[in-house]
Amino acid sequence: MKNRASLITMTIYLLFLLIPIYWLINMSLKTNTEITSTFSLVPNKLTFANYVTILTDPSWYMGYVNSMIYVVLNTLISITVALPAAYAFSRYNFMGDKHLFFWLLTNRMSPPAVFALPFFQLYSSIGLFDTHIAVALAHCLFNVPLAVWILEGFMRGVPKEIDETAYIDGYSFPRFFIRIFMPLVASGIGVAAFFCFMFSWVELLLSRTLTAVNAKSIAATMTRTVSASGMDWGVLAAAGVLTIIPGALVIYFVRNYIAKGFALGRV
Repeated sequence: MKNRASLITMTIYLLFLLIPIYWLINMSLKTNTEITSTFSLVPNKLTFANYVTILTDPSWYMGYVNSMIYVVLNTLISITVALPAAYAFSRYNFMGDKHLFFWLLTNRMSPPAVFALPFFQLYSSIGLFDTHIAVALAHCLFNVPLAVWILEGFMRGVPKEIDETAYIDGYSFPRFFIRIFMPLVASGIGVAAFFCFMFSWVELLLSRTLTAVNAKSIAATMTRTVSASGMDWGVLAAAGVLTIIPGALVIYFVRNYIAKGFALGRV
């Protein structure tokens, strides 16, 4: 009886989660006229015109290209910076280490709106406004502390005797770190990369404030769907469906790493 109740509860919960996604897909396969004039669980007249618009209009598909560029840049930079920082926190005790670690996390707690204006003024002054690297570096302010926190937990679980044995065997630190230590914390790297990717992919305020045309993200592009004829609901829904796909693929490929992170209590 208890198992049946759990199954029913889980089924209702999954349906509750899937309804918005289904409705988004349903809208993306309708015309604007049908969306605004009728209520139907399935499209009365199936159309893929909204997806054709997304995939053929440079102002739309370049949003995905721009987003992917700065998201990948940010993930690489964040993980590259966080790995040695997390190693230092997990292996060494130094004056103010706890306070420094807490300060890193407070950066992650601050809302992006606090930093939008300073970043805008700074990047405008040095010529980085409307570039991919500008958004990638801005997101590092939030992703590096998170990556350090996640990786530090995984690294602390690796015995220090491995480091000492490698040094006795003549390994230099870079060689030991890349060839021995990083494979041992591969799960942590996967989890950290996942969260960095997802934050950058869905973040709107900074990506919209720091770009105009050349590096405009898909999240920012989706906010400009109002035209003389009104809101283009079908195209907006199609863009939403295509925006979900990269995140879903990333979750699929790192799902085992995320599960391990939950098991270790660091996610």
